[in-house]
Amino acid sequence: MALSIRGYAAQSATTPLAPHAFERRDPRPDDVVIDILYCGVCHSDIHQARNEWGNSTYPMVPGHEIIGRVASVGSKVTAFKPGDMVGVGCMVDSCQHCDACAQGLEQYCKEVPTFTYNGTDRRDGLPTYGGYSERIVVSDKFVLSVPDGIDPKAAAPLLCAGITTWSPLRHWKIGKGNKVAVIGLGGLGHMGLKFAKALGADVTLFTRSPGKEAEARRLGADHVVLSTDPEQMKAVAGQFDFILDTVPHQHDLNPYLATLKLNGVHVLVGLVEPIDPPVHSGGLIFGRHSIAGSLIGGIAETQEMLDFCAKHGIGADVEMIKIQDINDAYGRMLKSDVRYRFVIDLASLTA
Repeated sequence: MALSIRGYAAQSATTPLAPHAFERRDPRPDDVVIDILYCGVCHSDIHQARNEWGNSTYPMVPGHEIIGRVASVGSKVTAFKPGDMVGVGCMVDSCQHCDACAQGLEQYCKEVPTFTYNGTDRRDGLPTYGGYSERIVVSDKFVLSVPDGIDPKAAAPLLCAGITTWSPLRHWKIGKGNKVAVIGLGGLGHMGLKFAKALGADVTLFTRSPGKEAEARRLGADHVVLSTDPEQMKAVAGQFDFILDTVPHQHDLNPYLATLKLNGVHVLVGLVEPIDPPVHSGGLIFGRHSIAGSLIGGIAETQEMLDFCAKHGIGADVEMIKIQDINDAYGRMLKSDVRYRFVIDLASLTA
């Protein structure tokens, strides 16, 4: 029978999130039922709750950085058992048969992955609801094992902010001998610094804000460049193999492209709108530079990331909140008033 669930939902693009009761599906033989302990708060939660991408359906229960304990498993599930610490990220299903899915890159599913919230279940057509809730039901193929050695609270943002920065670093084979720059020091940027450093790269932070050097070095940066200072930008011209751009709004790419080496790549992971101002093609042609994009990560590489984090003692820097404070947290996020990711303690839902 269907599960009665408590959570917090947006009822429209203009109303604050508020308590909401809903139903989850009757668990299938391949399902894992998870009691949610923690859920990270992603900037995309705000975009979706406020219909800023134009595809929102209501009521909406946001949340796709989910950590919890297995409550029960279906008869066909062998990889998980009750009591296991597990995670669920941005996807809960995909077609499982296209070229992308066959490569373990479910995020690029040709038939579009089923997203953890504001999506539609591809089997029963019902809406999907996210992690701002007490329990979730997910196909075992999209459940991740959280290894010992990671603080579960700090693991939650790894399932979006973490994998979004890990995937491009791994795809472009970043490691010892590479010079990497990260643009922006926020939820994504702070993870990019940690990962690039742990992978062995020489790491630089580009920032528009003076006074971040000590914090950036704590997170793994070897150097800090103030991108608003023409002299500092000139001093790093032609230096970087790889730039990880985490800025989520329109900004000028041209000054950063000038800092790439021959064959260097500038990867966008935060910008999901047109590039403005335009990129000067000469900056690409004369250095064989590339602009690329990257979207979250597949299930296998997300598990690889979690295992790497456990081995190297990496987690997100988080601020814990109660679910009752989610609307205030949204306001603070829009002011960049968080270091560096809010995580909801779902025990507060029943307090």
